[in-house]
Order: sequence, then C-alpha cells, then structure tokens
Amino acid sequence: MEVMTKEQVEKQIEELTAQLTGDMFKDMDIKDQIHNLKMKANGVKPMDSSFECVGCGS
Repeated sequence: MEVMTKEQVEKQIEELTAQLTGDMFKDMDIKDQIHNLKMKANGVKPMDSSFECVGCGS
C-alpha cells in the first residue's frame, strides 16, 4: 500500500472536487473517493480493518 503525505492527499482531494458535476449519481464514486481520502488524512479508519469505511457505513 502506498503511503501518501498529507499534501498529496489534499491535492488529490482538490483534483477530485474539481471533477464534481452536481449530478448526485455521476458524483457518487468521486465523493466516495474524497470521503476515503479525508478519512486517511484525518486518521479516521478502523485500526483492525482492511475495509476503507466499515466504521461509518459508507
């Protein structure tokens, strides 16, 4: 697994945010990626889980 710096994560979030269209269905995957990146940046991931978002149910 690649370890990203906080700056790299923030840059990727900005790039993904720029791709949002306003269409909920088209944006769903992008918003999911943004959510996962924000969780990684903030260290909010279940410690014993390989799943990205099992803690919050997304």
